[in-house]
Amino acid sequence: MSRLWLTGYRSYEFGVFGTQDPKLVVIKATLKKLLIEKIENGVDWLITGGQLGVEQWAVEVALALKPTYPELHVAMMTPFAEFGSQWNETNQATYAQLSSRVDFHRAVSSQPYHGPQQLRNYQEFMLTHTDEAVLVYDLEVTGKPQYDYRAVVRYQEQHPYPLTLIDMDWLQESANEYQENLNNSSQNE
Repeated sequence: MSRLWLTGYRSYEFGVFGTQDPKLVVIKATLKKLLIEKIENGVDWLITGGQLGVEQWAVEVALALKPTYPELHVAMMTPFAEFGSQWNETNQATYAQLSSRVDFHRAVSSQPYHGPQQLRNYQEFMLTHTDEAVLVYDLEVTGKPQYDYRAVVRYQEQHPYPLTLIDMDWLQESANEYQENLNNSSQNE
């Protein structure tokens, strides 16, 4: 069994505010390519949170891959109870729909949010219940993933724990590849 923690930027940090944003197409294509590679190299659990952005997009991509890769299981772990309850109706509905489709869904803390220690406990849980991490995070572009990145680096000081960073250069290469594929397919028609 090999378990992958995948997290990264929130949707607002990418400036993605809808399902039709062209950036989202590239991000999901990047996640799909990476997940296929990870699955083909033995990953059978994707464990992520429910945050708006990379975490939910990773769940969507993984669920779409399940018919081809039935060995893949998807878990959504949230840091605390009542996660997402402050979101607008649309975002709450998306979260509820995704969490109902995954193989496993649970909150690390059974209490609603009451302090940053719950977030640290969540990071510790994710690190000790996975075998490697992928962060959609660029060291040059600060954002919420910096806290998870720091936790992974601290954890790596004591444990062998592979980390893959999908940075802005990687995403730009993916965008170029995606555009090239579009151009090639339109020339072949």
